[in-house]
This record gives sequence, C-alpha cells and structure tokens, in this order.
Amino acid sequence: MTSGADEPFASDAVPAPPTTRKRPKRVPYFERAKQPRDWRWVVGGIGKTLITLGLLMFAFVGYQLWGTGIQTARAQNDLESQFNKLMQSTTSVDTTTTTTIVTTESTVAPESTVATTSTVPVAPEAPPIPNGDVVARLKIPSIDLDWFVVQGVGTDDLARGPGHFRETPMPGQLGNAAIAGHRTTHGAPFGDLDELEPGDLIIVEMPTGTFTYAVTGTIIVSPSEYAAVIPTVDPTIATLTLATCHPEYTSRQRMIVQALLVPEQSGQVFAPPLNTVPPEPELTLPSEEPETTVPEVTSVTGETVPTDTSPTTTVAAVLENTITEDGLSGGWFDDSAAIPHAILWGLLLLAVGIGSYYVGKASKRLYVSFLVGFIPFVIVLYFFFENVNRLLPPGL
Repeated sequence: MTSGADEPFASDAVPAPPTTRKRPKRVPYFERAKQPRDWRWVVGGIGKTLITLGLLMFAFVGYQLWGTGIQTARAQNDLESQFNKLMQSTTSVDTTTTTTIVTTESTVAPESTVATTSTVPVAPEAPPIPNGDVVARLKIPSIDLDWFVVQGVGTDDLARGPGHFRETPMPGQLGNAAIAGHRTTHGAPFGDLDELEPGDLIIVEMPTGTFTYAVTGTIIVSPSEYAAVIPTVDPTIATLTLATCHPEYTSRQRMIVQALLVPEQSGQVFAPPLNTVPPEPELTLPSEEPETTVPEVTSVTGETVPTDTSPTTTVAAVLENTITEDGLSGGWFDDSAAIPHAILWGLLLLAVGIGSYYVGKASKRLYVSFLVGFIPFVIVLYFFFENVNRLLPPGL
C-alpha cells in the first residue's frame, strides 16, 4: 500500500501546454476560389449593387449641397474682381434730363406712407449688360448675406449668384427692382430669406451709389404669379423684390420678399432710362389691372420730351408677358443638351472603375485598384454629377 506521502500534490502537477490554433493564411482577393453561382451569389450581387447605388446617391446629394457651392464660390471671386474694377472705373453720372413726377403718397406697409420726390434725374442710357456679368453687391446684415449680383436669371446666371431680372429697373432706380437667387444649391445665397422681418435692412451697392431698402413683408406665390409681384406697380417710388424657391428643396412655389427704399440712407435715386421698356406695344392689360402712369420727362432746359402714355404700352403690360420663368423654374430633363454629356461621363466613369479593377487584378492586390482609380474616379464622378444635375428640377 502506497503512503500518501508518495503521491504528488495537485499544485505540483505540470500544466499542459495551451493548444494554439493557427489562423489560416489570408488568401488575396484576386486569388480566392470562385463562388458557385447559385441563389446566394445572386442575392450577394443585388446587395452589392444596392449598396453602391446608395453610396452614389449620398455622394450626389453632397454634390448638390456643397459641390455646386464650389462652382459658385469660384464665380463669386471672379465677380468680386469685376465689381471692384467697375467701381473704380465709375467717375460721375451724367444727368442731362430729369423726370417730373406728381407728388403723391403711397401706402406700402401698415401705418407707413412715403412721399415721392417731385424731380428725379434720369439714369443715362448705357449699353445693355450681358447676362452673367456683375451689376451690384447685395448685403443683408440681419442674416449675414453678402453676395455679388449678376445680370439675368437664367440657369447659368443663377449658378454664379443672385440674378437681376433684366426686365425690371436697376436697384437705385424708380420702380420695382427684382432679384432672384437659389435657396438650397449653388451656395444657397437666399437660404435664410425666410428669417427676414419687416424693418430689416437690405443694402445694395451699385456704381451709381449705395441704396438701402427696408423689408415691408413676405408673400408666397406660385411661379406663374410673377406678373403680379415682379413688374413695377408704382413708377414713382423705388422698391426691391427678392425671389427664391419655397418650400426648401423644392421649386413648387416662390417666396417673395418686398422692400422699400430708405431715402435717408441711400444715394441719389434715378428714373430708369427711356430705352429700358421692352418694345411690345401691342400688348394690353386686362380690364381689372390698373393702368400704370408714365412719368413726364423734361430736359434741364425745360423742354418736354415726348412720351407715349397710351395704356396699351404700359410697362406693367409688357412685363406681364415677358416675366414668366427664371432659373428657379424647370422640370425633369428640361436641359436636354445635358443628356449626351451625362451618358458620356457615365460611360467614362464605368471605364475608370473597370480599368482600376483589372490593374489591381494584374498586381493581385485589391488596394492597388483603389490607389490607381480613386482620384480619376472622383474627378469623372464630379463631371457626371454636374451633367445629371442639369437634368433635374432646379429646386431639388
């Protein structure tokens, strides 16, 4: 019988060496065995396709919100240089004629009336400003807005910044000066326009002077109702209208901010030059529309300059038929010229993806595909998005 002293204690037992399991060597992506093309392969392919499309859609939304702003910011830098040169080249304004207007009181806001001046200089005739060229600098301190305004409200014009309706008087002139701008894309210059309240100041810097307007109200209209809010209603006072899309991310309606000139904080106001009325004398106003009075224009010597006061050639009648759309309007595939460009850039995008895949396959390293194809893919994707964006409604 063996004594207990001869038995080893449990604490003296030698522990068994731990079993280590070696990880299988990772097979490079391009050397893996092909999966059988069964239902799992089909479902996996559909899943990868949906994930890719989702990522591209997120990237496109990012392009619309920020990518278009890059283009507009670059355009604004160019417009700033143009504006500075324009201001430096402006010396004095020739006022060889004056507009005599009967002094009246016009109610523009609750509990406020404005008396017009009896004699106002006529702005000198000048060559028409090409669309896309700078015309003014727009500032709204209450919402930290500071943008350069271009002539015209076409799609290309509003891609550069807020645009002036060329059918309306210029800011600083009698009548209603109208400016449109994007609310979401292209830097969203009018993104915070809904925050304006009556009394907020709008400052417009022009070569002819600096003009301050006070907000009188905001209204929502349909795109077809520009004829009621953009044309000049009273040619004896200076007003300003800012137009943008409403609600945000759509172009179903228009937000219209109306403002009235503050004479004490503004430079010399001018009457529009006589050559600014579009030549469509056959147009007439509907019977329910009030006739627009054409001011009597006299030279500094006192001689009367003949003007046509016939109601069939009123400014409002002409503008009602000329102001119908702007760069905020439009539907799907309106810019049909972008279709072949979008297809071409889409094919090029596909070629970059396939090419980078085979480059990585030749090197048997997946990361090589990303290194080779990332920069070309992003560049081509940018131009692809740019043309796809032209096929969408501007408010999206």
